Amino acid sequence: MKKYIYALFAGILYAVFGMAQIPDNKVLNSPENNTTVHQAYLTITFNKGYSFYTNGGTLTAQITNPTAGNIPYQYAIDPVTYAINTSLPVKTLNEQIEVNGMLNYAVDFELPKGAGGLQPSLGVSYSSSFTDGFLGMGFNISGHGYDYIYSDLEPRYAGHKNTVETDQESSLVQAIYKYVNVTGDKSVLNEMVGGKSVAERLEWAMQFLMEKRLNEKYGLLWGATTADWGDVQPEHDWGVYFTDDTHYAIDIYDNAMFLIALDNLMELLPDSKNKWKSVRNLIAENTRKNLWDEQNQKFIPHVYLNGSPFPEDFNENEIYYHGGTAVAIEAGLLSKEEIKISLEKMIANVKASGAGSIGLTVYPPYPEGFFKNKGMYPYSYQNGGDWTWFGGRMIQQLIKNGFVEEAYLQMKPMVKRVKDNDGFFEWYTVDNKPKGSGTFRGEAGVLYKAIIMFEELK
Repeated sequence: MKKYIYALFAGILYAVFGMAQIPDNKVLNSPENNTTVHQAYLTITFNKGYSFYTNGGTLTAQITNPTAGNIPYQYAIDPVTYAINTSLPVKTLNEQIEVNGMLNYAVDFELPKGAGGLQPSLGVSYSSSFTDGFLGMGFNISGHGYDYIYSDLEPRYAGHKNTVETDQESSLVQAIYKYVNVTGDKSVLNEMVGGKSVAERLEWAMQFLMEKRLNEKYGLLWGATTADWGDVQPEHDWGVYFTDDTHYAIDIYDNAMFLIALDNLMELLPDSKNKWKSVRNLIAENTRKNLWDEQNQKFIPHVYLNGSPFPEDFNENEIYYHGGTAVAIEAGLLSKEEIKISLEKMIANVKASGAGSIGLTVYPPYPEGFFKNKGMYPYSYQNGGDWTWFGGRMIQQLIKNGFVEEAYLQMKPMVKRVKDNDGFFEWYTVDNKPKGSGTFRGEAGVLYKAIIMFEELK
């Protein structure tokens, strides 16, 4: 804070005594060429219609503090002077560029119209707040459906809401709960963020789900159709946001995550029990009523609200959801006998598929072509990939519920592949080959907690 107050004070001094002719804000509307430098203390805005052609020169836009000079900070967004230099022509802008302590820049490609007059949208965007994107440091692909969210609360961050899944709010509560449990630091609940305390925001997150994602007929949370706990819907090539052809559905994972979050919330904020205890009990009751298949001793994949995206002759209830079942056990939805049967089914599925562990996402996987996303073929990614991130959660619940020997046997292949591959990977193929990041904290975290749980039994 002192740094920003000092910068503001220095800017006032320079303005008063006329020691620099740099404006606070600068707006550019007309085409330019050759070597061009624009400076301002606060913002530089390149309005629609602005264009720049190099003719051998460069374009530089700087947010400048002439007193402090160039101070190196840890993050790319923090230096006092920001500049973008290009030796390539910039087309006439269809979007606005703004430099305001960070530089956001986008160029749209003009693509031909397709059948029916549909015209795709594609472009390249740059932000000094981004780290490594698809196209390199600071660059990303735009126009593929994301509506990025920017906030002054964290200007280095550009986020988008994954709308097909309904676990983000529950995950937030669970993350804060885990932090408090590990550190013993409850003061974080009183910290203010954007005018609200963290405690208020946790309840706010739960209230959002009740107001925006609760289906009145079934009394359960809804989202889009996905494979178990996944966040890819079948109707779209990318699949992580609602589209006109989204098939809305209720599943076990979203509702089990909500139950765990409510338990965590009431432990963090005991006074909230008056409001949330009855909600928690009703969600648990409705989950058993609408999602538990007593005859087959498993959770049904989906209760559809506007029809299924899959062929009419496809029996989706033949698919067993490993991850959602593990989270349901954590939420206290299954008896000890039901947990035993669930484990037996998971072990049988691993044997039938040839997978490496009970981290197997689903079995059998959805058939080829059921998901437009090319990465969702059978036994790939969330459609039958093997994720320790969820298999490890099952291990934890086995230990917690007294299945210690079984937990040890099922954890051994998970630990072995970490050692064999010298890393914590995101997921594994059906033949146990590692995929994704080799420093995946999800895998490391669940295995670490399971090991601690084993040690505490001594």
